[in-house]
Amino acid sequence: MNIKKLTALAMAFVLLYNLNAQNSFDPAKFSNDGQVGIFEHLDQFIPDDIMLVDQDSNIVNLKSLIDKPTVLSFVYYNCPGLCSPLLDGLAEVIDRSDMVLGKDFQVITISFNPADGPTLGRKKKINYVQQIHKPVDTRQWMWFTADSLNIAKATATAGFRYLKSGKDFTHAAAILVISPHGKITRYLHGTYFLPFDLKMAVTEAKAERSGPTISKVLKFCFSYDAEGKKYVFNITKVTGTFILSGAAILFMVLSLKPRRKKKSENQNA
Repeated sequence: MNIKKLTALAMAFVLLYNLNAQNSFDPAKFSNDGQVGIFEHLDQFIPDDIMLVDQDSNIVNLKSLIDKPTVLSFVYYNCPGLCSPLLDGLAEVIDRSDMVLGKDFQVITISFNPADGPTLGRKKKINYVQQIHKPVDTRQWMWFTADSLNIAKATATAGFRYLKSGKDFTHAAAILVISPHGKITRYLHGTYFLPFDLKMAVTEAKAERSGPTISKVLKFCFSYDAEGKKYVFNITKVTGTFILSGAAILFMVLSLKPRRKKKSENQNA
């Protein structure tokens, strides 16, 4: 194998490696010494011993609440940052979706601040359900608080890691979708959610089937059109990947072909 072919082959592998590294990067999985971020636990089941406090100060078991596809969100009620946009996005997608809250799915919001109480949770619920304009069963968006032990169990199960910073917390933004049997089947990252994404996640959860995070798949093949509020096929990126893959295969074939030919000639001699 001559130096030109070796160089070309090496360049092809480098290009493919860099492309794969870029596409596998998930901006939602940021971390601060491994302590802050969303670390997906797909196919993990909600434990039977997580106890929460509802808006009427009743103690309830989280697992017992899950009897249909369930959207789970972690926030804290006095958050000055990501929590409000996330809850706004959740209320908006409930309003825009052709699915019916209470019939097709339910929503559970848990504060991960043990200092939050049921009264504050009740006030926050009123603020956000008012953003839903179509008729829904607002009882099916449930708001809870908990003590530090049960918060730790719930967030550890979900892979939701955060850090306390003074009176506030450093954390990421995402919602989880859980199957009727309590299995984590999907993560939707960010604070804005498309009705299509939610419907797909709920449909898969109903079938007890987990799937890759939509944002990871769409990030490669599609680009988001903010003006049209939809994903559009990124033909440049997809075509480029096929070209690079084809080039790598071609270089490998060309580099191996002379070697096989020479070996065959030696055997005939």
